[in-house]
Amino acid sequence: MNKFQGTGVALVTPFNADGSVDYNGLKNLINHLIDGGIDYLVSLGTTGETATMTKEEKKKVWAYTAEINNNRLPLVAGIGGNNTLAVAEDIKAFDATGYSAILSVSPYYNKPTQEGIYQHYKYLAEVSPLDLILYNVPGRTMSNMTPETTCRLANDFKNIIATKEASGSFDQFNQIMRDKPEDFLLISGDDPITLPMIALGASGIISVVANALPKQFSDMVRQCLANDFKGAVPAHLSLVEFTRLAFAEGNPAGIKAALKHLGVCGDTVRLPLIKASSALEHSIINEIEKLVQVA
Repeated sequence: MNKFQGTGVALVTPFNADGSVDYNGLKNLINHLIDGGIDYLVSLGTTGETATMTKEEKKKVWAYTAEINNNRLPLVAGIGGNNTLAVAEDIKAFDATGYSAILSVSPYYNKPTQEGIYQHYKYLAEVSPLDLILYNVPGRTMSNMTPETTCRLANDFKNIIATKEASGSFDQFNQIMRDKPEDFLLISGDDPITLPMIALGASGIISVVANALPKQFSDMVRQCLANDFKGAVPAHLSLVEFTRLAFAEGNPAGIKAALKHLGVCGDTVRLPLIKASSALEHSIINEIEKLVQVA
């Protein structure tokens, strides 16, 4: 599982002004992240605005991402939803060339019981050609996957290898770390608490902020993984304000504003999301210039 140690990045999907996928921008982003020293890529997670993309667009983005990555880093594909049978069909139809795992969000909107969540992932684990990473994000799904359910899945299915935890609950993190199999990974799903989660035993982060600041973020994570928390604290604190701004008007509007300023890709998002306000964009630019200058 060492391939999922460190800093993974949930890629934004760059769009042209007319709303079509900007493949040149995606190429720039992938190279920007690899040059910045991140450890693996996650294609079409929530940050990739998958809720507004067609199946055909997703197929093309996955294939193009694998082509540009060219096996330089491990690749994860985001394939999830609240219709178990449909998600299973998407997983079975997925061209896994160049990919190492699938990140699958816990079912949203339906608000299933814990047994329903377990049965959902059981079904997916039995059909998936790749390893699965669970994704618990109650703020979006309105349904929390408990530590008991997480660890039950981890113990029952060898191809369920990790969980991206975005519950924000350290009580939950504690229980997972205590009860999980030794080789099962706890991955932070929240940028601001990466340092304390690694201190607890997490393997790293699947980050949004690192889209814009891959070197700054991955260097900090490496210090943490080397148990140099004293050395990592200044870098951690230096990212606090940028992280707050990046999420101030939702994800990925803020991080796309930063990427536009850096010349990586444009800041177009698809409705119902809208671009960052001019005031927020100005604040993001001011903050990122401080961070890039420091780096």
